Amino acid sequence: RPLRWIYWFPLGLGFTQYFYALKTIRGRSMQPTLNPDTSSWDDIVVFDRYFINSGEPVRKGDIVALRDPIDSKKMLVKRIVAVAGDVVKTLPPYPDTEVFVPEGHVWVEGDEPFRTLDSNKFGPVPLALLDSKLVYIVWPLDRIGPLRPTIPPVSKRGVSRDFRWYSDMAAFEREQRRQSRVT
Repeated sequence: RPLRWIYWFPLGLGFTQYFYALKTIRGRSMQPTLNPDTSSWDDIVVFDRYFINSGEPVRKGDIVALRDPIDSKKMLVKRIVAVAGDVVKTLPPYPDTEVFVPEGHVWVEGDEPFRTLDSNKFGPVPLALLDSKLVYIVWPLDRIGPLRPTIPPVSKRGVSRDFRWYSDMAAFEREQRRQSRVT
């Protein structure tokens, strides 16, 4: 009886290896999407490994976990900004002002451009380094749910704008700036 968990261990291991994985997000590179300053907790999220391994194409705007191209022991969480065939206007410290993303690669960036290790440091990333796609925030409870798309917030006449409205507008403007750098 005490060793009953041994029977279930391979099933759990296989599930987290090939389907879904729970991860804690640390660091500030994806703020304010993940670990915003308004939260005193690290985000705990669900990543979908099956999506990446099934051959489904990743899209611009997807948040993915990937192996660090510089130190393969580390995992990074970044947003896909450009896919194969796109031309990206880079940010410093990248040496070229524009980069063509080759076939089989993506361009990834953190949402906080000044606190991130991303393609502006190491260039386009091979698709083989992608591990999983973020699908759901589990913790903190006030932000539980799937990631919300960045849409312009609507303000109704006579209703004052609150913190949520300004936060949504800032996220929308960031996304617009990011998209304007990709052709």
